[in-house]
Amino acid sequence: MGKEKRVIYYKDELNDDFTSSKIEPVKIDGNYKYIHKNIFWNISATILYRMIAMPLAYIYSKIKFKVKVIDRQKFKCSKDVGYFVYINHTQEILDTLTPTLITFPKRAYIIAHPNNVSIKGMKTANKMLGALPIPGDIESSKNFLETIQKYIKRKNVIAVYPEAHVWPYYTKIRNFKEVSFRYPVKLNCPVYSITVTYSKWKDDKPKITEYVDGPFYPDSNVSTKEAEKLLRNQVYETMINRSKKSDFEYIKYVKKEEGENHDV
Repeated sequence: MGKEKRVIYYKDELNDDFTSSKIEPVKIDGNYKYIHKNIFWNISATILYRMIAMPLAYIYSKIKFKVKVIDRQKFKCSKDVGYFVYINHTQEILDTLTPTLITFPKRAYIIAHPNNVSIKGMKTANKMLGALPIPGDIESSKNFLETIQKYIKRKNVIAVYPEAHVWPYYTKIRNFKEVSFRYPVKLNCPVYSITVTYSKWKDDKPKITEYVDGPFYPDSNVSTKEAEKLLRNQVYETMINRSKKSDFEYIKYVKKEEGENHDV
């Protein structure tokens, strides 16, 4: 017999968050520097990203989860342009590494919660590794969009976790909004999905298989809002279908009924 399965009770797919750490995020305002021009900063970032983070990420993903990627070659369709990848959010550490590994040799940047650049002792490292914190006001929103445009123009990758919150080992796809699809629509660039799935490994531990799908393209024959919605639906439905490949539930998620009270 396997060990008793952990159960997590949730109320709201869009807003419930089950991360282990609670951080007071800094506000991302117009003074936040998304792109650094200092040559020493950029050299350090390249060394950290290519020579330290990537090897460690590969070792961690293989030892901890025996990660396997299916259809990575689909990225070759967009080798000469920048593109977006959308991924389901099921791991705290691995999800910060997946875009770096899976889109190699391109450089990946991750749209992230401000928490990621608020961690004491890790702020600079996370910036160097590609965290792009969500803006907190109009001025920072302008800088944020300009940064994304520059990175796409440089043929880099922008990674998005549209579910926004981490649900560890969750095997389905949570509902997500189309707001994050405004960027590829505005920039008229390709979109891919990466669906993380779970199956049983040794000693009732999960291993991960990641499925790459795409490219999907914005529809230029409809309004911007409609194009965002269509693109979102393509990605969402593809991820729903891929998620059916999961056949091992390491943590069980149960929706609370109105009035119920459970400890997570």
